[in-house]
Amino acid sequence: MTRIRLAPQNLIAVAYDVLVASVAWSITFVARYNFSMAPEPRDALVATLPVVVVIELLCFVWFGLYRGIWRYASMHDIKRIVTAVGVSALVVPVTFLLWRHGLGIPRALYFLNPLLLILFMGGGRILYRWWKEHRQFNLLRDQGKPVLVMGAGDGARRLLSELERSPSWQVIGMLDDNRTKVGRDIAGYTVLGSWDEIADVAQRTSARHVIFATPGASAATRRRAFELCERAGLHLLIVPDLDQIISGTHRISELREIELDDLLGRAPVQLDTKGLSQLIGNQTVLITGAGGSIGSELCRQIARFAPRALVLYELSEYALYQVVEDLQRLYPALTVWPIVGDVKDRQRLDETFERFSPPIVFHAAAYKHVPMLEELNAWQAVRNNALGTRIVAETAARHQVRKLVFVSTDKAVNPTNVMGATKRLAELMLQLAHARTGLPVVIVRFGNVLGSSGSVIPKFRDQIARGGPVTVTHPDITRYFMSITEASQLVLQAGLMGKGGEIFMLDMGEPVRIADLARDMIRLSGLPDDSIGIEYTGLRPGEKLYEELLAADETTLPTHHHKLRIQRSLELPASQWSIDLDAWLLTHRSFEDAEVRGWLRHLVPEYLPPAGLSAIAPGEQMSQSDEHSDAETSQQGAARLVLVATGTNQSAPDTQPRPAPDKP
Repeated sequence: MTRIRLAPQNLIAVAYDVLVASVAWSITFVARYNFSMAPEPRDALVATLPVVVVIELLCFVWFGLYRGIWRYASMHDIKRIVTAVGVSALVVPVTFLLWRHGLGIPRALYFLNPLLLILFMGGGRILYRWWKEHRQFNLLRDQGKPVLVMGAGDGARRLLSELERSPSWQVIGMLDDNRTKVGRDIAGYTVLGSWDEIADVAQRTSARHVIFATPGASAATRRRAFELCERAGLHLLIVPDLDQIISGTHRISELREIELDDLLGRAPVQLDTKGLSQLIGNQTVLITGAGGSIGSELCRQIARFAPRALVLYELSEYALYQVVEDLQRLYPALTVWPIVGDVKDRQRLDETFERFSPPIVFHAAAYKHVPMLEELNAWQAVRNNALGTRIVAETAARHQVRKLVFVSTDKAVNPTNVMGATKRLAELMLQLAHARTGLPVVIVRFGNVLGSSGSVIPKFRDQIARGGPVTVTHPDITRYFMSITEASQLVLQAGLMGKGGEIFMLDMGEPVRIADLARDMIRLSGLPDDSIGIEYTGLRPGEKLYEELLAADETTLPTHHHKLRIQRSLELPASQWSIDLDAWLLTHRSFEDAEVRGWLRHLVPEYLPPAGLSAIAPGEQMSQSDEHSDAETSQQGAARLVLVATGTNQSAPDTQPRPAPDKP
């Protein structure tokens, strides 16, 4: 217990407690003598009353009764009152026994006075809170929109207590599928019927809004609630998820529109929080591509485990600014180092690793837009996704990181596009580096992420806002989807579980037809699904009708986490593959799209370019004039590979020696 100084706003509370302490002692004293006291007992009352009040008041202050606010009086305040009164009930008789042997005070007073005092003090605080809330409720209840609450459990009860103080909503009643609750009251509100009766209840009560107050409900339950409200013409709102409420990032009263994630949602990820705290806690973690969809969510998820610092490596200055602002708002005590840099810039990466010495690296930087990378930008896809990954891996190896986690994609499985082939090429390079040098790399593959930059969700949302049509490439095209949060959490979990060299595949659930996704989004916008047309535009270059999660030459092994499986390739490329790769990646010229596809076809055997797009084999690309320079590049690349494999540090030809930057 700690003592506090009484603030001016506490004087009324002190005055009340002094008053009730005096009244309680006087009543018990007078009652003991049947409300008719002789002069001697009356003199004893006058003599003892100031002593009792002073002792009790000191106990009240000592046990912090005046820290609380009466308007929010709760059981915690009652416990404090009981403790303070209990201690004073021991101190008072001891004091009087030491002073004139008790002054002739009846022993019954020592037992009756504390009970009466607890009643007066606790009752006064509870009555004040009730009066304030009732008064506020009467002022606000007629201002808000009438609303029904779906669910009558703990989440609904907590929501009701907060909505009573909101001028925006007037709760009419509740609905619950448990028929035994119908007709009963919860927190003063009646359960008016079951969910299936929502249309009749809304018609009787004139409510046009519904709040879904069952945090943690399954996607099927949320879809059912949405469809019931849609048929009844009601606007559905939803409370935050349980993990958001528990973590403190959202309050239960922060209502939001129901979103696509809620309808396609999946079971929450079970994280090994203890293991992740040991892996990340008090460590410096570097994330490349920190401003992207996955990178920024990785930053938020990693921040939960109290790292020493986050180093955010990002090429886009604006994206970096946004994620830094978000992290400073959510985690003000977290140390964040924003670094503007390109993963292809070996010198910038090297000085970043030298300065911050991150033992853990998450490599999420990548170009990922399939049609855009297929034509006109194929060589840039190779440089960013493959060469950039190679430079990150070499830098991590030189600085002896404990773990490098590489974010890959399901498009790397039997790729039919440049983007997928470059990611598969990066996977092969990393697995080869692990086999030859022991690089502690963990590769994580997953499919599409709902709402990520460049995904169909923002595009559909804009098309619906403009009145349509919504464009879908093919009626039967399907994709695997998961939320950004789920994908990032599973990347962390895979990073914890991986020992090195594995490819983890995330459980993507069941594939979703993009046409059905479009219809759901139209309905979520408040429009009938036939009010906006869907236009089929045909598959784009490099686009698959169905995505695959496993390649034919790979096998999977289960892990102790039900949403993660380990994939292992049957064999790694031969040494000539590395020589050919270096001859291509380390060249000093650009390549046309057809040349890029030819090289990828040579280096990634499972890659099959789409029909109609040419692929020039590497042998056909070399003219007599540049055969010598290319052969020389191959020899340099082979020598470089040998040095990396033996752990020898060799900088790139354009990297000049420089003094090491200061540690932060």
